[in-house]
Amino acid sequence: MTIRLLPPNLVNQIAAGEVVERPASVVKELVENALDAGARRIDIHLRDGGRSLVVVEDDGDGMTRAELALSVERHATSKLPDDDLVHIHSFGFRGEALPSIGAVGRLSIASRARAADTAWSIAVDGGIRSEPHPAARGEGTRVELRDLFYAVPARLKFLKTPRSELNAAQEIVERLAMAHPDVSFTLRDEERLALRLPAIGADLLQDPAAATLERLGAIMGRDFADNAARLDAMRETVRLTGFAGLPTLNRATSTQQFLFVNGRPVKDRLIIGAIRGAYQDFLARDRHPMVALFLDLPSEEVDVNVHPAKAEVRFRDAALVRGLIVSAIRAALAQAGHRASTTVATSTLGSFTAPTQFPTQLSSPAPWRGYTPGPARSSTALAAQAMAAFAPLSAEIDRPSARVEEAPTAESAPTSHPLGVARAQLHETYIVAQTADGIVIIDQHAAHERLVYERMKAALDAGTVARQALLIPEVVELDGPSAERLSARAGELAELGLVIEGFGSGAIVVREVPALLGQSDVRGLIQDLADELAEFGDALSLKERLQEVCSTMACHGSVRAGRRLTQPEMDALLRQMEATPHSGQCNHGRPTYVELKLADIERLFGRR
Repeated sequence: MTIRLLPPNLVNQIAAGEVVERPASVVKELVENALDAGARRIDIHLRDGGRSLVVVEDDGDGMTRAELALSVERHATSKLPDDDLVHIHSFGFRGEALPSIGAVGRLSIASRARAADTAWSIAVDGGIRSEPHPAARGEGTRVELRDLFYAVPARLKFLKTPRSELNAAQEIVERLAMAHPDVSFTLRDEERLALRLPAIGADLLQDPAAATLERLGAIMGRDFADNAARLDAMRETVRLTGFAGLPTLNRATSTQQFLFVNGRPVKDRLIIGAIRGAYQDFLARDRHPMVALFLDLPSEEVDVNVHPAKAEVRFRDAALVRGLIVSAIRAALAQAGHRASTTVATSTLGSFTAPTQFPTQLSSPAPWRGYTPGPARSSTALAAQAMAAFAPLSAEIDRPSARVEEAPTAESAPTSHPLGVARAQLHETYIVAQTADGIVIIDQHAAHERLVYERMKAALDAGTVARQALLIPEVVELDGPSAERLSARAGELAELGLVIEGFGSGAIVVREVPALLGQSDVRGLIQDLADELAEFGDALSLKERLQEVCSTMACHGSVRAGRRLTQPEMDALLRQMEATPHSGQCNHGRPTYVELKLADIERLFGRR
């Protein structure tokens, strides 16, 4: 087989296959060029989802005639002034992607450098370049691409619907906009405005964190802006900033996790794994948090050239980066204390529906003493019936599902505690507390489960797990393999405060349990631990899966639904929640309480 050099237009088409996958790829390259050119306004216009037309116009540093001619040449760039592939401080300058784009479509560029008298234009049609010629336009650059992939029609069949392509392009623009709140972005499809992000005001830009949060709120929603914990941590030469959503603000997928390395949007598995590790203590396995993380580190500590589209990076010290992310997120969530997402209350209010009509007659006259359905009566009779209806309830009426305690003393007024003072227990499961400006409804089992879990983790970290010997050892019947797995881990379980021994074939005897669990369901605990050991196998130690084990123990040792609590017990639970980090959600990410403001309650009843 004879070796030969490929023609330049074919080389560009092959290069386009690495860089230009779809219209969104074109938008990404052109917007990044505009940002590197110092643009403060970037307008994107698509037609047919970008298949027919992609236009990106900016007000940044334009190009001279000579630079414009070089910008469409292969391997021409202003990105590497010192020919150094390590110290890269930009996205990528015009001259890298433009030849590839021009090889598969009809490309035209018009640009005017700052303070220049003349603008220049150039065209590349299927890889064939024209000479630069004068044009009429203001300072900045306008890049126009028509008929994407007309030169390689086989790739058109891989494009999705115009709507899908528009959504992909919008996601690209949103990611880039997050890292540049000082830049204005607009995205249009045909004549419809799909995205408009005004530049953050100069007064707010003086606080970079506030400016970033304002831009994140415009893209990720106000719920995120209202329920995000701020991150700002540094370890050696790596700095992490950004915002992490409260665990109760979560999604079914990881699409709302945005990661940036030196201002560059990336999708890095290391960072995604670190986020998962930071939240594993607070979320169920099928839920994902909302975060926006910005990593800044020296260029020599990260390689951004491991992926053709710069979507992935490689860190020199991956363990350092992962440890920083995990510790910073956990510290921010701990500082949030017992806070739960405000969306919990919003969802609760949304579940209330006013009755469309009131019943014309009651199914049973028992609650309305003296009333019998019949024809309309005189006004005197109606008044008498109304007075009887609103008379005090009979003392004989039994109300087992709601217990109202005596009014609290002045020392325990609702205004002195964030979670208020307990007023009642409903269905032996939910505590109702009064706050200074509303009410709080607490799930007693979920709340106490988090409290027990946090105390157990603290005891394990300190190596002071107190044990409680059972007066009568508990014998638990299991299948043979499960009993063997538990017996093999008896030493590790003892470190967690659970002392077990094998008891013949297919049985385990429990002699001591962690004192924190109190009167727990020992049999259910052993069965659940046996199931977990079977799930994650013999290759992992219990210490490596410590959080799952502690979570299982805490669930069995917490106050169960159906247990009647006294007023002091309910108030003690509230005070412990206020003093315990992460008590706003249980170990599975569900809220432990719902807070309703008085204004919201009044709105439900039409008072506002």
